[in-house]
Amino acid sequence: MPANLSPEYKRAEERYRASRTPEEKLDALHEMLSTIPKHKGTEKMQADIKRRIAKYSEGSGKKGAKRFDFYFVPKEGAGQVILVGAPNSGKSSLLATVTNAHPVIGDYPYSTSKPIWGMMFFENVQIQLVDLPPISEDYTEGWVFGIIRNADVLVFVVDLSDDELLEQYSSLIENLGNHKIIPQKEITEDFDDPAIKQIRTFVIASKSDKVLDNENMELLDLEINGKFEIFKTIADKEWNSNEFKRKVFEYLEVIRVYTKEPGKDADKADPVILHGGAKLKDFAKSIHKDFSVKLKYARIWGEDVYPGQKVQHDFELRDEDIIELHIK
Repeated sequence: MPANLSPEYKRAEERYRASRTPEEKLDALHEMLSTIPKHKGTEKMQADIKRRIAKYSEGSGKKGAKRFDFYFVPKEGAGQVILVGAPNSGKSSLLATVTNAHPVIGDYPYSTSKPIWGMMFFENVQIQLVDLPPISEDYTEGWVFGIIRNADVLVFVVDLSDDELLEQYSSLIENLGNHKIIPQKEITEDFDDPAIKQIRTFVIASKSDKVLDNENMELLDLEINGKFEIFKTIADKEWNSNEFKRKVFEYLEVIRVYTKEPGKDADKADPVILHGGAKLKDFAKSIHKDFSVKLKYARIWGEDVYPGQKVQHDFELRDEDIIELHIK
């Protein structure tokens, strides 16, 4: 079986080869393990990566270590969204509120020790939310950053009721930067370093209901200075999460496209998920690998087109377009 290595894996492998220190090599290996396709054709490669991780971990100054944990979170749904934050920032509570997951929620640090994920429903799509162990100055396992690098969107979670929230935020930025992960509101600039990974990011200011005044919020606004959007949540199961879900969906930059058979209504229960800017030919290929070649034309129903308009291969699709394919 061919390996079919992803561009993310190849970039991580390039970073590993260019690394000069054991710490840099270990970080790149964790990313390689998190991004390598998981199937029978890569089993030997996975084992080799784990062997090298163990080798560099043993030399990292941690004496007596006998076993090493490796975690990978396969992507599901319309996209993978990672919750990152300091201990007790509210990540686990947010995950439990908006998904079907049941994380351990405690008022003590590091109640999350491994990845926990659940599916969040937004209208007719499912989005995967992942809660990771806290990122702190003390120590964070390398695999955490490997999973983050593979994410579609990051959500910074900071505790608005904590007087150290600015230190939490600055520590997140610094730790991610040390692993060449650059959170961005919009992905606009290019970097010469191929190891740098940019990820669309916004900020959750959690526990806003526990704050008696807006001083911390004002300080956070000044610190972020428009670099990221800030979204407030409350520590309450009855919190209306619809606005948050929509924000996550928008940051994924994906579109929903529906299939339609001639003479029948569209099936809107199970949309095809495509990246924004996708063309008709991309949609056809997602239905069947040969359809993009055999496609004669399609009829479309949606915004800014008349019902049943005839379109060709390079027509750019929009969210919630309805497509009726006509094959040669």
